[in-house]
Amino acid sequence: MTTVSSDDVTDPPVKKMRSRRVRPYALTGGRTRTRHHLLVETLISVPRYDPALADSLMPESRALYERARTKISIAELSSGLTMPLGVVRVLISDLASQGAIYIHPTAHTFHHDTNVLERILDGLKRLPV
Repeated sequence: MTTVSSDDVTDPPVKKMRSRRVRPYALTGGRTRTRHHLLVETLISVPRYDPALADSLMPESRALYERARTKISIAELSSGLTMPLGVVRVLISDLASQGAIYIHPTAHTFHHDTNVLERILDGLKRLPV
């Protein structure tokens, strides 16, 4: 019969987990304003995926970066990751400022360009009712 002493038994490594109770403002450093104009329908994507950058991001930003590998809206990111919309907007703005995320133009971008607005109106008029 063999006996096992407590010195022979190794405990499995403990994986540190972030609390699910982190306040949203802690993720953004208390910021609520963004550097970029981001509407809920704004589409974003990752122009050139960089695994090293992904590894260096905090978990919430990494999740946004990974999901944006395909074109996706701010609202879809917020819903899919169950993150508050304001937090998503601030973190996406930070990633865009780093050049990691591309913000696709919205109609708001062209609100002073009458040529674009006329083309949009013409397209809407040609839609079947």
